[in-house]
Amino acid sequence: MESRLNYFGHPFAGKVLKHINSASKVVSDSTLPTTVQELVKIRSSQINGCGFCTDMHTKDAAHAGETAQRLNLVAAWREATVFTEAERAALELTEQGTRIADAAGGVSDEAWANAVKHFDEEQLIALISQIAVINAYNRINVINQQPAGSYQPGQFG
Repeated sequence: MESRLNYFGHPFAGKVLKHINSASKVVSDSTLPTTVQELVKIRSSQINGCGFCTDMHTKDAAHAGETAQRLNLVAAWREATVFTEAERAALELTEQGTRIADAAGGVSDEAWANAVKHFDEEQLIALISQIAVINAYNRINVINQQPAGSYQPGQFG
């Protein structure tokens, strides 16, 4: 499989990605736990069918010490016993925030209230922002049919 165009090599795309990457950096430097950030990226990427981002973030998480068991269970997190209550709240918010177009009411008050139990205001802002940023990356890669499988941890800096 080849991508539809060389998005990552085009100067105009570089200008767009500069801003998305800057937003991503702000989130990664926040107090939102890194583990939660990676789970959000993985789950959103799975929902959106973004192989490129799923490949990248599962490899980055494993490289950072995440277990294979937890990585293998992200897609089935509701039935899995390996995630904390805070991680489960973040995964629920991620699913609802990623599937906004599929949900008549958007993100439920219940999902929001559950997230509020586990994260402070800055972390909630970071969580919302992480969901938005990974969805932007997913859409770029899915639309462009960016091939997955060859990513190496740390490849993008």
